[in-house]
This record gives sequence, C-alpha cells and structure tokens, in this order.
Amino acid sequence: MSSLKMRNSVCLCMLFLSGCSLFNPYIDRRRNPGVQDVSKLYSGPSTPEKPVICYNGWITNDEELQKMADAECVKQETGIRAEFVEKTYFDGKLLLPNHAHYQCVKE
Repeated sequence: MSSLKMRNSVCLCMLFLSGCSLFNPYIDRRRNPGVQDVSKLYSGPSTPEKPVICYNGWITNDEELQKMADAECVKQETGIRAEFVEKTYFDGKLLLPNHAHYQCVKE
C-alpha cells in the first residue's frame, strides 16, 4: 500500500473513531491559569454572565444552543435563563466555525 493510501486510511479511521465528538457544541470559556484578578481571569469570549457557544450550524439547531446557554447560566449562578444577543460566523475552529452569544438574566 502506498504511503498516501495509508495516510488517508489512518485519517479516515481516526474520523470514524472520534464519532460526532468533533461536531459537539461547547461553551468557549478559556481561562488564564494562576491569575487572581477576576477581570483578567478569562481570555476567551465567554464569561460566567455572558456564555458564548462554539457550534456548527449544520449540526446544531437554535433550540439546542438555547438549552446549553440556559444550563450554563444556572450552573454559574449568574441567572435563571439566557437571552440571545448575536451570532458570529466563521470566527471559530474549522469544524465549529460559529459562535452564539448570550446574556444571563435573573428574571
């Protein structure tokens, strides 16, 4: 087997083994380790009161995004539900290129 066929076979096998996990949406919360100042703690777009979700629009619908954002607000104790703010496109990772921005509200 040629090296090109072997490499393609390995890549395809890895893709099948990873399943759909490559496309699962997630809260884009990156933190600076060891920082004590809360204003400089988060380096990603998401904060406890403003969750931002990375997602793929072909795989994830708006209802799933809303449920994730609501759950994050409750988990972080910053609100009882999330209110949609905006979506941005093609500013994330290759397989999850979009971001959905929310604001936690305490109503």
